[in-house]
Amino acid sequence: MSPGPAARAERPIFVIGCPRSGTTMLQLMLHSHRRIAVAPETKFVLPGYTQRCEFGDLADTANRRALAEWITGRTETKFHELGLDAAEIVERIVAAPPTLGSAYGVVFRAYARRFGKPRWGDKRPSYARHTGTLLRMFPDAQFVHLIRDGRDCIASLQEMPWYTRDINHAISAWREAIDQGRRLASRLGRDRYYELQYERLVADPGDELVRLCAFLGEDFDPAMTAPQSLARRTVPLRKRWHGRTHDAVDSSQVGSWAQRLDPWQISLAEAAFGDRLAEYGYEPSGLSRPAAAHLARYAKISTHRRMAQRKQAVRERWRRHHEPNPVECLLPPEPAPLPSDA
Repeated sequence: MSPGPAARAERPIFVIGCPRSGTTMLQLMLHSHRRIAVAPETKFVLPGYTQRCEFGDLADTANRRALAEWITGRTETKFHELGLDAAEIVERIVAAPPTLGSAYGVVFRAYARRFGKPRWGDKRPSYARHTGTLLRMFPDAQFVHLIRDGRDCIASLQEMPWYTRDINHAISAWREAIDQGRRLASRLGRDRYYELQYERLVADPGDELVRLCAFLGEDFDPAMTAPQSLARRTVPLRKRWHGRTHDAVDSSQVGSWAQRLDPWQISLAEAAFGDRLAEYGYEPSGLSRPAAAHLARYAKISTHRRMAQRKQAVRERWRRHHEPNPVECLLPPEPAPLPSDA
């Protein structure tokens, strides 16, 4: 049986996808909803989970305080971008149940309450590889996977000032995100996992967002279709790679891979993606297969990535065996906040 409206009220929403899939645009759309607050990318959820054994037994108040100060006090965690009072959050974490998920829940719940909203979400493309981690902390979470033509994703990634890897890694990232989505769809079912495509979203935001809201158990809010007004207030101009979020949603970048990638890059991507592009209705270019040397280079990097992920999984099993506390969020429900104009 699906949860009713009351049960859905505080279910976390996680936006996932390959980098440059439009997840920032989708985050802004969701944040524009009168009941949902989706935080800008933070950098404490996954690092804190990885280091959870180092914080010690959270039943000890001093250890909870140390965790709270780690979340709120380090520039690297981006906590300062949430607009919350650090000292107040520290005390709330200290008073919360002694689990890592509860500490995170305190932060995100406070962020939602800042806007007078009852429901929170979080967005980070790398979450696509760590959904098991997020489900351990928030078992009732809902995942929204935004999928974009992989060729557009890798073209955009190659142009980012912060992206330092080559096209083989970019191709692997899209393929891995798609494969993880397949596994999630099978594991979580329709109540907890939802896919939508960037191309359809920008072509008809209203129709796609109505469907998304139905999945989330929320009424559609027309403000979601015009996220640019929120972006102009919240997305810094220095993040020029998010500059298009300041404009009205349109389809101008759909299919731009044809002009932004070299022919050999297109053919390599299509060969590496296999049938995944066709499954989502993306038309092939018709180019011939890539050179053997390009395929060999991609295969080497793809294999190396898989090996690194397996090693990470082994380390994670060790941590689970040694973690001093449960990690699930145990915060009790709170009364719905009053609407805010913040």
